[in-house]
Amino acid sequence: MLKKPKVIRVDDAQTRQDALAVLRATYRDEKGWVEQAESQLPESDLTSQQVSWFIVYRGREPAGVLRVYYDPPVAQYRAYNVTLLNRELDVDRFLSTNRIAEIGRFAICPHYRRSLLISVALMRAATRETVERGFTHYITDVFEDDAHSPYGFHTRVMGFAPVATHEHGELHCKSRRITLILDLKAAYNHLRRRRNWIFRSLTADWDEGLHRRLAV
Repeated sequence: MLKKPKVIRVDDAQTRQDALAVLRATYRDEKGWVEQAESQLPESDLTSQQVSWFIVYRGREPAGVLRVYYDPPVAQYRAYNVTLLNRELDVDRFLSTNRIAEIGRFAICPHYRRSLLISVALMRAATRETVERGFTHYITDVFEDDAHSPYGFHTRVMGFAPVATHEHGELHCKSRRITLILDLKAAYNHLRRRRNWIFRSLTADWDEGLHRRLAV
């Protein structure tokens, strides 16, 4: 029987090397999005208060990684010549009235990609920390033409909403990017009403205080 996925923070040299192994297998070798995995996870990230990396293991084998970037620079998105899908969205007001965290660098090793438990374990750890830190929304980009895009899961299951597109970004990919936003409170209450295993899994280690932060 396979052991349950174990998620820990990437905060030392060994966990960084394990995370880099995942990024090499996916972002470099499989996708060709980066030339060097080290460019995605510099040593400075290990002690940064603005960036959190999580790694999931199956037994002793690293199976996937995920990064949360708190208060990402707005100028970065403006430089991408973003095309809004909702012309009524007041971007400046949205950014000034909410606390945004960028969730991304979501990489699962190819032979573990069919295991939804791996992905959910990473999202559980990331979401808990994000809520604990008082952030209200996630923003992320997905590639339109990526065969392994999480777009369907993000929009149908989690409740991410597509808000913009852009042609260029940090990664070497010719595919158009779709920018998605998730209202954490709205997503929590939507999943809670459904009471399915996704909700139970994502909040399995939450205390009552965390539930009260998002419940309406």
